[in-house]
This record gives sequence, C-alpha cells and structure tokens, in this order.
Amino acid sequence: VQLQASGGGLVQPGGSLRLPCVASGLSFDEYAIGWFRQAPGKEREFVTTITWTGGNTYYTDSVKGRFTISRDVAKNTVNLEMNSLKPEDTAVYYCAAARWINTARPGTPSYYDYWGQGTQVTVSS
Repeated sequence: VQLQASGGGLVQPGGSLRLPCVASGLSFDEYAIGWFRQAPGKEREFVTTITWTGGNTYYTDSVKGRFTISRDVAKNTVNLEMNSLKPEDTAVYYCAAARWINTARPGTPSYYDYWGQGTQVTVSS
C-alpha cells in the first residue's frame, strides 16, 4: 500500500491550496482516508477524515468551514481543499488510511494503518 500526498507549497494568508492523496494497493471503499498535520515543535494533529462509504466527513474545529475533504473513487484519490488559509495552518500535511475508525473519535492516529510521506504547506506573506 502506498499513499502519495502532494500539492503543498507557499501561499499567502487568505489563499487556497488543494492537496491530493493518491492511494495504490488498497480499495477506497474499504478504508477511511484522513489528513493530519504537524507543525514545527508540535505534535501531529488530526485535520479531517472521510469514511469508506464517502458519506461521512469529520473535521477538527479549527478548519471547519474552510477545508473540504472529498473522494474520487475512480482515481483512488482523496482531495483536501483548503481555503482562507491562515499562518497557523502552516505544517507538513500527511494523508493516512484506516481500515476501521471509531466515528466518535475519528482523529485517533492509532486507527490509521498506512501513512503517506507528507507535503509541506506554508502560509506566509
């Protein structure tokens, strides 16, 4: 199984980015796909996840209304659309796949079996 995250870069505050996560070696309809991020000197934190049916999405409070996660099953890709970016969104963003999650705690890292290599997002003027 491989997860390939990309799309990171430098963007000004208020700008937008889209991060695709392409999966190989697994079927999207059997996994929940999530995004986490880690800023310098901080612990990795949950951002969002989408369930294997694609019907349920979960977001951490700080990104609600600004970030959107979606799936393209035909392309085995999960996209993270990030709008109204803030300097505090600066981090390395990772995508991860979970065979099962407790939907009451979707951001628990131990649920996620596979992790991508990360892509850097920097929000700065």
